[in-house]
Amino acid sequence: MIDRINRLVAEIDTLKAGSLDEAEQLRVKYLSKKGFVSVLFDDFKSVPAELKREVGQMLNDLKNKAHQKIDELKSGFDQGSIASSVNQDLTRPVHNIQTGSRHPLSIVRNQIIDIFARIGFTVADGPEIEDDWHNFSALNFTADHPARDMQDTFFIATNPDILLRTHTSSVQIRTMETTKPPIRMIFPGRVFRNEAISARAHCIFHQVEGLYIDKHVSFADLKQTLMYFAKEMFGENTQIRLRPSYFPFTEPSGEMDVSCLICGGVGCNICKYTGWVEILGCGMVDPNALENCGIDSQTYTGFAFGMGIERITMLKYQIRDLRLFYENDLRFLQQFSGAF
Repeated sequence: MIDRINRLVAEIDTLKAGSLDEAEQLRVKYLSKKGFVSVLFDDFKSVPAELKREVGQMLNDLKNKAHQKIDELKSGFDQGSIASSVNQDLTRPVHNIQTGSRHPLSIVRNQIIDIFARIGFTVADGPEIEDDWHNFSALNFTADHPARDMQDTFFIATNPDILLRTHTSSVQIRTMETTKPPIRMIFPGRVFRNEAISARAHCIFHQVEGLYIDKHVSFADLKQTLMYFAKEMFGENTQIRLRPSYFPFTEPSGEMDVSCLICGGVGCNICKYTGWVEILGCGMVDPNALENCGIDSQTYTGFAFGMGIERITMLKYQIRDLRLFYENDLRFLQQFSGAF
């Protein structure tokens, strides 16, 4: 054992390496679990008791010597030396560091929040898993309304009263139940509907809904608010139009279209070749919805609106296929690295 140790000591003294890789190979050869030094430590148990102290000290010295030698060899090729020589060469091209980017839906969501914040709207949030009362009943949905069918809504199998929310209107109900007017809030969030996935629809999407409740709120207030939003989001030349519609929780109700930014009004698959794109539904809050939340409908009125973030993002960035938002294709996402 002592002879073997002495031979390795002499051998280690003569070690040389021409590169960092060669120095690493020497470390593996001598100091890895199956290296020469480690094998000697494994054989130490067979050393006679009267020699263990002497041999043990020699083994420790050998191990320390091997580490020291390998470290010396590596120091000649360390990253600091390489970096130093590189930094002195001013003709070398800069290292291309790729930067991350925000998701386009997050960018637009933040822009929407900022636009409404300028006119006094605050933000509220609520659960994605809802009960029937907050998602349907309190919003004036009748018991036989199609939205309650499994073909339109994802219900939790263990409890038919629990479901994935189909709109963020449920947060409006929770807000009206706990907050006294005046109320001026928006409710961004993810919603779920049992729909076929296509270039224009998905089973998961994002909404921002708004609610304004106070004394003497009128449809004119709603129209001016939405006109302000459209011009701030899409540009001063954006045109809007309001069409009569129906929603259980607003009366009167309407849908708002904006002039299509993708085709300039000529017609494309996004605007269904009409030149207009519907971006939100709106209306005056139905008195029944107010009363369901304990708000006196004789004293207070209000308006509500809801828009899809995907649809607005498609218009703003001229994206023709909604599915791109969910495929995590870096070629698509990296286009937004310069956005805020």
